Amino acid sequence: MALSRQAVTSSSAAPIELECLYHSTQGRWAYAYDKDTFHLRIRSKKNNVDRVFALVGDKYDWEQHHQELDMRKVAADALFDYWEAEIVPEFKRFSYGFRLESDRDTVWMVESGFYTDGPPEPAGGYYEMPYLHETDLLHVPEWAKSAVFYQIMPDRFANGDPANDPEGTLEWGATPTHDSYFGGDLQGMIDHLDYISELGVTALYLTPIFQAPSNHKYDTVDYGTVDASFGDLDKLKQLVEQAHAKELKVVLDAVFNHTSSEFAPFKDVLEHGADSKYADWFHIHDYPVQAADGRANYDTFGFFSGMPKLNTANPEVKDYLLDITRFWLKEAGIDGWRLDVANEVDHGFWRDFRKAVKEINPEAFIIGEVWSDSLSWLQGDQFDSVMNYPFSDRLLKFFGPGNEMDADTFADEIYGLLMRYPRQANEVLFNLLASHDTPRVLTRLGGDKQRLKLALTFLFTFTGTPCIFYGDEIGLTGEDDPDCRKCMIWEEDRQDRELLRFYQSLIALRKEHEVLRTGRFRFLQRYPGSLGFVYERWDERTRFTIWMNNSDKPLALTQSLDEGTWLDAFSGGPVEQDGEQVRITLGPLESRILYCRQAGSKA
Repeated sequence: MALSRQAVTSSSAAPIELECLYHSTQGRWAYAYDKDTFHLRIRSKKNNVDRVFALVGDKYDWEQHHQELDMRKVAADALFDYWEAEIVPEFKRFSYGFRLESDRDTVWMVESGFYTDGPPEPAGGYYEMPYLHETDLLHVPEWAKSAVFYQIMPDRFANGDPANDPEGTLEWGATPTHDSYFGGDLQGMIDHLDYISELGVTALYLTPIFQAPSNHKYDTVDYGTVDASFGDLDKLKQLVEQAHAKELKVVLDAVFNHTSSEFAPFKDVLEHGADSKYADWFHIHDYPVQAADGRANYDTFGFFSGMPKLNTANPEVKDYLLDITRFWLKEAGIDGWRLDVANEVDHGFWRDFRKAVKEINPEAFIIGEVWSDSLSWLQGDQFDSVMNYPFSDRLLKFFGPGNEMDADTFADEIYGLLMRYPRQANEVLFNLLASHDTPRVLTRLGGDKQRLKLALTFLFTFTGTPCIFYGDEIGLTGEDDPDCRKCMIWEEDRQDRELLRFYQSLIALRKEHEVLRTGRFRFLQRYPGSLGFVYERWDERTRFTIWMNNSDKPLALTQSLDEGTWLDAFSGGPVEQDGEQVRITLGPLESRILYCRQAGSKA
C-alpha cells in the first residue's frame, strides 16, 4: 500500500515519522567515494527508527544481481539520525530503495513513495544510480589527507633580508596597526624552515605575496610579480625548492574576486571611463567612476573602494587570471591555491580554474575561503576543500570559558557538520582554530592554556586537515585585526616552549597513526548536561579513543571497549581494564588518548 507522507501507526511504539525521512540521489546523500565505491545516506527522526536496510540491485537483472545491506547509523544531531551504506556495484550501476524498521513497523521507501506491505516490483519506481563515472568523482589530493598546515603572513613571520624592507618599517615586535610594516619576507621563511620542519607540519599556506600596496597584500596590483618587500621570483623558487627538500608543500593565496584600485586595468578605466578597453573587467554602475560619501559607483569587496570587484565572467578577465594561475604552478612549482572570498566569484570561473590547475598538477590542492555551508563548491568540479570556520566556531564555543554548550549538544553540532559533505570532502576540510581574520585562539579561549590543549587535542584527532596560524604554537595572543597579526616571537625565553612541545607531540601522534588521519569517527559517549565525552577513530587495524573533561571539576568516565590491550597513546603504558570496561578519572580540563592495535573492527 502506498502512503502519503505521514506517520505509520504502531500499537507498541512511536510511529515512524515519514515527514522526517529524507534521501536524495544527489550531493551528500548519494555519491561516489572512489572509482569503485558508492555511498548512500538516508535521514530519519532521531531515535524513531531502529534499523535501515539498503535494497540494491541491477535494474536489468534484479533477480540475479541484488543484495540487502545493513545501513549503519553514522551520526545523530539534535533532530535526526543519519544512516549510511557503502556499495561496490557489480556493474558500476544500480537501482535501490530502503526498508526502515521500528519494532513491528516496517516501511519501504523508494523514489515513487512509501509502502507498508512490501515494496513495488523492482526496479520500477526505485532510486537509480545510472553509472559510476570516475570523471564525476570529487577527487581530492591524497597528500592533503595526511597534511598538517602552517599559515604564515609573510610580513609578520621573519625578516630575513632588511635590504628589501619597505619605507617606514617598524621595529620587529612593535604593536601592529592596519598600516604598519615589519619587514618579514621570503628569506625569513627560508631561514626558519628548520623550525617549521621540527614543529612537524607538512605544508605551508602563505597569505598573498604578489605586488600590492598594503601589508596584507589582499589588494593585488600585479599578479605576475612577487612584492619587492618579500623578494622576487627566484627567492620564491628557492623557498619552494628548499621546502620540498624538507617534504613541505607550499600553497599560495590568490585574490581573484577583487584587485587594488592601483591595478593597471582599473586605472585605465578611471582615466578613460566607458571608452576603456577594460571597462567590462569590472562591475561599473555609471560614469565617471568614483567613490563618494564612502560608497563607490562600482562593485567592491565589502565597501572598500580601494578593492574593485573583478568581472570573472568576462572572457578576457578569465583568461588573464587563468594564465596567472598556470604561471605560478609551472614557474614556481607550488602545490596549490587558497582562494580568497571564493564564494563571491561565479561558479563557472571556478570550474575553469579547476581544469586549468589539475591539467598542470592533478595533485594540486584547491582551498576556497567560504565561511558557511560549502557543498555547492565541493561537487568535484571546483574546490577540493574549504576553510572550515563552522568547525572552529563550534570548538571555540564548547571549549571556551563560557561553556556555551554541553557535550551532547557539541556532539550534535559536530555530527551535523560531518553530514554536510561527502566523506572524501570531510577528510580534507581545512580545519583551523584561528587565522589572520580572527582573534588568536588563546585569546578566544580566555588565555586558558588547558582549554587550548583540549581544543588542540580534538583538532588533531578529528577528521580533516588541521592548520596552525603562525605563532599560536608558542602562545601568541591577540584580538581582531590588527592585533592578531603580531610579529612572530623568535627569542626562546619569550616563547611558551611547553605549549610548543604539546603541539609537536600531537602532530607527531597524528603523523605516526594513519587512523587519526583517515579513520572513521564517532562519539561513544555524550550526555545532556555533561561536559565530558568519549569519541573514537578507527580503521581495520587500529582503534583510538579520546576521553575529555571540559569541566573545572574532576570527572570519571566509564566506557565499554573492544577486547585487546589498550595503551596510553603518549606513555605507551597499559590501561587498567575490567573485562571490556575501562574507567578513566580525568582532572579538570584534561584529556587522555588511548589506542589498541589488536581491537576488532566495527567498521
